[in-house]
Amino acid sequence: MRIGVIALQGDFAEHIAMLSRLDVDAFPVRLPSQLDELDGLVIPGGESTTLNRLMTEYALIEPVTELAYQGLPVWGTCAGMVLLAKTVTNSADGSLGIMNIEVERNAFGRQVDSFESELSIPALGDHPFPGVFIRAPVIRAVAAGVEILCQLPDGAIVAARQGNCLASSFHPELTGDFRFHSYFLSLDGRHAFTKGSH
Repeated sequence: MRIGVIALQGDFAEHIAMLSRLDVDAFPVRLPSQLDELDGLVIPGGESTTLNRLMTEYALIEPVTELAYQGLPVWGTCAGMVLLAKTVTNSADGSLGIMNIEVERNAFGRQVDSFESELSIPALGDHPFPGVFIRAPVIRAVAAGVEILCQLPDGAIVAARQGNCLASSFHPELTGDFRFHSYFLSLDGRHAFTKGSH
């Protein structure tokens, strides 16, 4: 498999390392030409405003959006989740607007309010998943076609899937647990959704 990781800002190297340990051909993506013949794409954590600006400058917004609608599995973690959202409640920045989710940036506060939590994610099995939250967003609302994968005890949604697209508030790439990456690799274009359905 060939998995690209947007490598303009954020923790893309950790995703590449994790995927490589799963025997995947994972590599950095910085230009539209590097999006050819991918089996999946990861938009990593970082700073969503900066990441959005750089993806715009490098002309990646439109081709990434089109590939997602064509069925390419796309996974956004933390800032990447913000970029995938149709609506971002507390930001004037744009987003790709792909997933039918409403996201609040930095929902838990500043860097010092980062935390870890054992998460129940049925799609990954019975064993808790180590959730690493760093200035994390949360999903405040979902609409048609979105499957909630994980919620915190207070009801905050921190992982969801819509067809071939996946979003998580937390950072699986900063753990030693490969299950979320393996779950992403199991997605395929047969679950694609069209522009009209979002």
